Amino acid sequence: QLQLVESGGALVQPGESLRLSCAASGSSLDHYAIGWFRQAPGKEHEVVSCISSSGAVIKYADSVKGRFTISRDNAKNTVYLQSSSLKPEDAAVYYCAALFGPCNIEALRNTAQTITKFGSWGQGTQVTVSS
Repeated sequence: QLQLVESGGALVQPGESLRLSCAASGSSLDHYAIGWFRQAPGKEHEVVSCISSSGAVIKYADSVKGRFTISRDNAKNTVYLQSSSLKPEDAAVYYCAALFGPCNIEALRNTAQTITKFGSWGQGTQVTVSS
């Protein structure tokens, strides 16, 4: 069974960069499209980005487009989220999850809703953006 663990979160200043990692175990990651999500205090989970199993298809939420880059290294069983030009509004707990479907915004939203209603999110990794 696929298990994912997020890491790499930290306290950074506005404008700085951070690379988050999503490491898989229990199954080979190259069978799955993977999505990144985030949840700020008092808010629902927000979709961030996804990458197809091969890496050929990538999608971003408008809020991070041009600043975040998703990538994957199937040999290392890991998906990355490189975030740059971080803003205070990017502060959140970031989660990764295997998508229930191909990489697109609808599948990201459906996955977030399904996990929230019927599953459980992982531990996530905290990103704090503050001067």
